[in-house]
Amino acid sequence: MSAFAENHLSTHEVVNQPHALADYNLFESDAALRERVAEAAPWALDDLARFGAQAGRADYLELGALANRHIPEFDTHDRYGRRVDLVRFHPAYHELMRVAIAEGLAASPWDKPRPGAHVARAAKFYMQTEVEAGHLCPITMTFAATPSLKLEPALAAEWLPRIHSRTYDPANAPAATKAGATIGMAMTEKQGGSDVRANTTRARSIGDGLYEITGHKFFVSAPMCDAFLTLAQTEAGITCFLSPRWLPDGTKNGVEFVRLKRKMGNASNASSETEWRGAIGRRIGPEGRGVATIIEMVAMTRFDCMIGSSGGMRRAAAEAIDHASQRSAFGTKLVDQPIMRAVLADLALEAEGALALTLRLAQALDGERALARLGLPLGKYWICKRVPQHAYEAMECIGGSGVMEDSPMARLYREGPVNAIWEGSGNVQCLDVLRAIQKSPETLEAYFTEVGAVRGESAALDAHVEALKGDLTGANDFEARARDFCDRLALGLQTAAMIRTAPGHVADAFARTRLESRGAHHYGVLPSGVDDAAIVRRAAAR
Repeated sequence: MSAFAENHLSTHEVVNQPHALADYNLFESDAALRERVAEAAPWALDDLARFGAQAGRADYLELGALANRHIPEFDTHDRYGRRVDLVRFHPAYHELMRVAIAEGLAASPWDKPRPGAHVARAAKFYMQTEVEAGHLCPITMTFAATPSLKLEPALAAEWLPRIHSRTYDPANAPAATKAGATIGMAMTEKQGGSDVRANTTRARSIGDGLYEITGHKFFVSAPMCDAFLTLAQTEAGITCFLSPRWLPDGTKNGVEFVRLKRKMGNASNASSETEWRGAIGRRIGPEGRGVATIIEMVAMTRFDCMIGSSGGMRRAAAEAIDHASQRSAFGTKLVDQPIMRAVLADLALEAEGALALTLRLAQALDGERALARLGLPLGKYWICKRVPQHAYEAMECIGGSGVMEDSPMARLYREGPVNAIWEGSGNVQCLDVLRAIQKSPETLEAYFTEVGAVRGESAALDAHVEALKGDLTGANDFEARARDFCDRLALGLQTAAMIRTAPGHVADAFARTRLESRGAHHYGVLPSGVDDAAIVRRAAAR
């Protein structure tokens, strides 16, 4: 039989299509990440290289796709009519959770403190986000709960060993019977949103430090956690409590899930509306000081929003560059066409800038309180807000295939707005920056010390900082101009971080494109003299 006869049903040969970006080391292939860890946490290099190899395997990356394709399902009751409030997840979600907890993402800087611990943990969280973001919501809240729980020694003694465990135990059972536990957060109510002081949920003391809590929470993540930090009103005002899902005697606490939220993105992570029907809670901190008690937890969750957004940008830029390196159009590889290479280089600059600022603030968490106090809301505001446009532009580089649901780009794009909204949207972050400057002048001093440390390295940054100082001096309309000020404060801090750590040609390109641009910045609008080919090579994942 002739070759033609054997293949007469074939319509074409598949050519000029890329192979999926998989089976590569997420750490070793990321020069920016590797260099910053080598400077701030060299002791973590081998461990992160090991994890990077695992996270970049094709089968591990596939877990992220599966966890989002098979979304959580909710059972209010078992088949016999008993209330169970059970959320069921795909095995891929559980495997991602197991690895995240085993790798210390919920605990490592707290139970193994050392210089650079927050940087090392952030690097691992960043790589895990490249695989899948949704499951990291309960990981973040468990991680962030430690500072608040430490305010109550008895609670800390009981709960910290559970949440610092390296064992993931998803059983729907009392925490005392489990090998590990996770913590969720229940603050948001319908009428208040970010204004938690408007909460109407009530807490009544029943003795022995216990309270009975009644009310409704409009947004609870993640409902399968073993306990929740929640806010409720007492006679003294808004107060913080820890409420377990199950009581010590093995009975179910009065925390009942009403329904799961149907979210645009973050599909793998369950979020719920919840009724508190006389649920038992234990007070954390003094009555009436709930916001102050939970603020450290909020600061840590905001920091993880920065890490997650940075990881998402890294994955998007890597996918776009890898696609363009394999795909040809009009007789030339896309990556070799100047107009496309300029866009890819700009996407890479944005991703590296996000990482540089995030890891600089990770260092600040080790003791630079003034810089962290201002930098965390600034970074959360700026980095998280940049993600949706970045994801879209990377998707456009890939073209029609990037819009398909079997591409990681669709998930990255839907995930883009989440971190900018959660834990306080943009305006909330800007107002927090304003409060920091007004109540703690040392925060602004720390900021200008930080950007002043690289004075003379970039004419663009020097001019930016001087103009910022002039406009801030005596400004009496900060709130009305808050976004302008916060944009400029964040860009100055981000550029300083790039100058301190990135190669000269990368830092210079970042400063010129971000600080000297005319009007709104569009990706691919690079000034002459930028070595875009070198920037793309640096960011390529393989």
